Parts: sequence; structure tokens; C-alpha cells
Amino acid sequence: MTTATYQQTWDLDVFFEGGSNSPQFAAHLEELQTELESFSNLVQDFAVPTNANDKEALSSIISAFVVVGSKLRQAGAFVGCLQAQDTTDKKANSLRGKVTQVSAAFQTVLTTFDQKLVSIDQPVFEALLSEEPFQEISYVLNERRNRAKEKLSTEQEALINSLGIDGYHAWGQFYDTIVGNLKIPFEENGEVKELSAGQAHNKFSNKDRNVRKTVFESWEKAWGEQSDYFAASLNHLAGFRLNVYKQRNWDEVLKEPLDINRMSQQTLDTMWKVISDNKAPFVEYLNRKAKILGLEKLSWFDLDAPISKTESSVTYQEGAEFILEQFSHFGPELTEFTKKAFEDRWIEAEDRVGKRPGGFCTSFPESDQSRIFMTFSGTPSNVSTLAHELGHAFHQHAMKGVHTLNRSYAMNVAETASTFAEMIVADASVKNAKSEDERLALLEDKIQRSVAFYMNIHARFIFETSFYEERKQGIVSSERLNELMENAQRTAYCDALDQYHPSFWASKMHFYITGVPFYNFPYTFGYLFSLGIYAKALEEGTDYEEKYIALLKDTASMTVEDLAQKHLGVDLTQPEFWDKAVKLSIKDVEEFLSLTN
Repeated sequence: MTTATYQQTWDLDVFFEGGSNSPQFAAHLEELQTELESFSNLVQDFAVPTNANDKEALSSIISAFVVVGSKLRQAGAFVGCLQAQDTTDKKANSLRGKVTQVSAAFQTVLTTFDQKLVSIDQPVFEALLSEEPFQEISYVLNERRNRAKEKLSTEQEALINSLGIDGYHAWGQFYDTIVGNLKIPFEENGEVKELSAGQAHNKFSNKDRNVRKTVFESWEKAWGEQSDYFAASLNHLAGFRLNVYKQRNWDEVLKEPLDINRMSQQTLDTMWKVISDNKAPFVEYLNRKAKILGLEKLSWFDLDAPISKTESSVTYQEGAEFILEQFSHFGPELTEFTKKAFEDRWIEAEDRVGKRPGGFCTSFPESDQSRIFMTFSGTPSNVSTLAHELGHAFHQHAMKGVHTLNRSYAMNVAETASTFAEMIVADASVKNAKSEDERLALLEDKIQRSVAFYMNIHARFIFETSFYEERKQGIVSSERLNELMENAQRTAYCDALDQYHPSFWASKMHFYITGVPFYNFPYTFGYLFSLGIYAKALEEGTDYEEKYIALLKDTASMTVEDLAQKHLGVDLTQPEFWDKAVKLSIKDVEEFLSLTN
């Protein structure tokens, strides 16, 4: 079978030709504005129904909601892609401002709509939800109504949204501006190169410790030099949130992120407790790795260091073909979908200057397509990232045919499909290793991900929790943020490292995302949740794909507890499920320890 040669740059022209100067995109924004105005008028004129037959107006509002939401998502995804592919694209930055403005206006209209839902008498509301077309979106409408009950008046919430454009969201964008200008000097072959944050980060997996150490020192220095700007951004983001929470009489900082993720505090607490109780094997792994590298203890910049003598490198084409091969053992739909993503250039993977660090997947709902962003430099870890982002794209694909309002799944379940796809590939990599040395390296790559979810993300969670407590008392200095970060890392890594990364709070974009507060813990949830699903898939083979797609379809129309009960028959508030999932990743550690004995 001949395989097409897959290109490493994405195709955005299929949506709007001409990048940030696209006349098509300018027209799209105008159309969006017009649709938003008509949606706003419908909501303003909406007379609260007094009986279940009174449903035409509500039905029209839902239809308009879907149109505006899809157009806005399409615009946001396009601008996000433009900004990521070229951090010097100033026009894209100004377009981001426009989209943010429309988004805030949309939120204001939705606030009015939600308050009107609150005004409907409970018996009438229940009767409406039992009618078509509202029956299938009853969970989402109920959720909107209940959340609105806990908020301020329409006028006050509208004021918060409009002030958020140049306040809250502006601080998140300010962070992007600083990172866009950040350069990390690195000397290679007698020549000093200016690396972007993404390029510098890739050096942490270099086999030469001097390279890692040198980059880390430049890395800490670069973030440190801008730390007052980062601290201002982080403090104002948190300050804005805390003030809004105070006005709404919300005592708990975690109330909003838990609501957004449709999960209970009990589930979150149980998950972290099980992880904390099971960290010993991972500490043992870190100590063993240090020994292999000839060190007393690992430093932060050694965490991604390869232990293999042979540095395995793969081309983008080889990585793509390997992913396709492994997906084919799971199911035909995932395989066909992935093939299309490669062939139709849905992926931006080229290793070049000027790109934003990190990776993401974003969806274009009007086109029923997704786009994936990453920087592929040939490491096994890059192949995992690529599989991870393809998993996100498949989740969007699985939602086809589901009502648009039932597609807004939260981040914790969003990480399920991505991690699941990553696991298929990581497991296969270990099994298909050509030598013991390669097997060990790939096994370690899997364990590194567990360490990231159980320790790195735990550190982020501990840091944010303590930072928010201190922020209630006033501005937290960059020096203090460094202390809080290092303390959190020491706790999460059980003091297993020699040197930590105090400026991590500045270098991690996730702390500055305005869409979802406490952006980090959902990753760990998604990882463990998908481990449980993966165990089922291993038991059932290719027959499981259908059940898996059924689970993905339900991810935005129930709580995670109900989702787990319905599709896996487990109770997430109890430790058993989490314990079983963590034990699966401990098996990798046990194998690693026995291979390196």
C-alpha cells in the first residue's frame, strides 16, 4: 500500500483565504456581528412562557444561539491558529481583540437569556423540557438556569463581561504579548542563537546534560527578567476573578472550575488523595533515573533527559504512519478519520522560528474540521503529542450529529479522548521496540507522562490553591510566587529533586488562560479516566470502538459522575476506580525498575 507524503504545515485557506488580511474573514466577522444583533433582539423581545405550548420563541432563540456560537467559535479558532503559527503577526493580535469583544457581547446576551430562563416558573420549565426540540438539550438548559440563579443581576453580569474585555481578558492577552517577544539565547557550534520558548523547551530532552543545564539557566533568566510583568498579569487575573466571586457570594475558589468541569469536590479530593497515597513507586523511579544518569538526585532539567544511549529520532512521516498503524488495531473510524487529518493538512508541525510553544487542537464547527498545532522535532514524545492532539480532534468528530448545545464538553472529559489516543500509541511503541535499550526509553516516556500528571500537575494545583489564598490578602510579589511554586513542587515531587523550577508559574501558559480557571487539574482527571476506559478497550478489542464513541457523545450532557456510572458502571466519588487506574501506570514503573535493576 502506498502512503501519501504528509505535509507538515496546515491549510487554513480552506476556511478563510489570505491569513490575517483575509477579506473572507473580515466578511465573516461582519456577518457574525449581524447575527449577534438579531440574536440579541430575539432575547430582548422574549416574553417568558406561561405554559408548555408557548415554545416557538424559545425555539427560535435556541436556533440563533447555535448559529452565533458556531460562527464565533469558527472565528476564535482561526485567529488562534494565526497567532500560534506566527507570533509576530500583529494583525492577528488585533483580530483577537475584535473576537474577544464580540465574545463578551455574546456572553452578555446569554446572561440576559439565562436570567429569562430563571424567570420561567418551575412547572412550566419542566413541561417545556419534556417537549421537542428541548428534550435532548434539557441537561444543558437546566444547567444554564441553575448557574444563572447563583449569579448577579443581568445588568451586573453584563457590566462584568464588558469590563472583562479590557481587564480580565486583556491581562491574558498581555501574557501572550510578553511570551511572543521572549527570546532565549543558546550557543550552538560557536554561534549564539535566539530560540523561541518552544524551541528552547525541546532542548530539555537533549542527552547532553550540559546542554540541558545551560538552556535551563538561560530559560530561568529569561522568564525571571520579565517576572514583574508576568506577576502583574497573574495577580490581576486572579484579582478580577476573586472580586467577581465576592460579588456573587461565592466562598470557594474552586466552585467555578468544578462547575465548569461538571464534577464534585468529593471526586476531585478522592482523586488527589489516591494519587498522593500512591507516589512512592514514582519517587523510586525518579531515584533510579538519577542513578542511571550518574547523579545523586535529578534536577528539574533532567526530568525529560533520555536514559537511552541511542537517541531515537523519527521523521514526521514515520510518526504519522506509526500512529495510523496503531489506531487501526483499535477501530476503523478512528483510523479513517486520522488518515483524513493527515491527508487534508489539518496539522501544523513544522519546526521553525516564530511559532508559539506547546500544542493544541481547535475545532472549526461550521466546517466540521479541526486543526492541530505543535512543533515536531523528531522525538518519541513528539509522536505522543501528535497522537494526543489527534485524540482531541476525534472527540470533535465523534460529536457529529449531536445537538450543537450538547457539544460543549468540559476540559476534564476533553482530555479523555486525547489521552486515550496517546496511550494506544505509547503502549504500541513499547511493544514494538527493536531493542531492550529502545524499549526502556519508550517505557520511560510513558512513565514521564504519569509523573507529569501525578506530580507536575499536582504541583500546579497546590501552587494555584495557595496563591489564591494569598491573593485574597493583596498583591503577591514575583519573589513570593517563586517561593510558592518551589514549595508546591517540593510537596508534589515528595522532595525527590535536587533543583526545582521556581519561575514555572511564569513559563506555564495554562495559568493565564481566561476561559477556564484552575486549568490544570482536569488533565489529571482526563488521564486517569481514560486509563479506566483504556482497560475496558483492551478487554474488548475493536468491538469497543462503538461503545467508546457512545461515551464521547455523552460527554457534554451529564456530570462526570453520571457519565462514569452510565458507561463504566463506577462511582468516581469513591477511591476504587482511581486506585485501579493509578495501579495501571504503576505497572510501567515496576517493569522499568526490573529492567534497570
